[in-house]
Amino acid sequence: MSETILEISELCTRFNDAVVHDHVNLDVLRGEVFAIAGASGCGKSTLLREIILLQKSSSGSIRVFGKELVGLDDEGALLFRKRWGMMFERGALFSSLNVLENVGLPLREHTGLSGGLIDEIASIKIALAGLPPTARFKYPDELSGGMRKRAALARALALDPELLFLDEPTAGLDPLSASGFDELVLHLKHTLDLTMVIVTHDLDLLWHVADRVAFLGDGHVLGVGTMNELSKSGHPLIREYFYGPRGRAAWEQSWKQK
Repeated sequence: MSETILEISELCTRFNDAVVHDHVNLDVLRGEVFAIAGASGCGKSTLLREIILLQKSSSGSIRVFGKELVGLDDEGALLFRKRWGMMFERGALFSSLNVLENVGLPLREHTGLSGGLIDEIASIKIALAGLPPTARFKYPDELSGGMRKRAALARALALDPELLFLDEPTAGLDPLSASGFDELVLHLKHTLDLTMVIVTHDLDLLWHVADRVAFLGDGHVLGVGTMNELSKSGHPLIREYFYGPRGRAAWEQSWKQK
């Protein structure tokens, strides 16, 4: 049996009268790429923000590495944040810092390493993310969208996380850049033995990268399984998602690659 690294139980989220999550239950196993999918507004990013302690749920339990996160104080939360990495959808890079400084920032904040060693480690992470050495001294506004994503990924890897969260990692990328990011995710999974949780609406990424997918809708988890399993679901929201024109195209492309 694989170890459960993330467990969500009976999670509820309400904003006044609006119900976002209604008794959501999920588990993520060590070493897998677990994706959270669903239509826009279904609560994917809200769920991710609750997991990484940027937002509070109304009730329920979130356990990571076997420990309860709900109710943690700032000091307790910091201990967990050192063990996971987070790549935000728009990168969240500091515009006044170059790539090397952005990637090295978590090391400067959370370790006592020398500046030279931090730059060396940051350079390794930048290379792992698929960026050329020349990118180290560029500022965020000098980077393409795809390069900003990779710089944000390098920063998320800075502290050698056990668990990596990616929020819409291919959003806004052209097809070639998105495909390259898919390959990078797979490479990092196998090279670093990472567990990843990805929030995405990118059907190509779901077919090509995810080991399992949770599909959210109407405040509930409507299905969990491999993409092949979900594609056979009889639930109307899941079928609409997978059997629209874009869904069929992504499915056909996935089979061409096998």
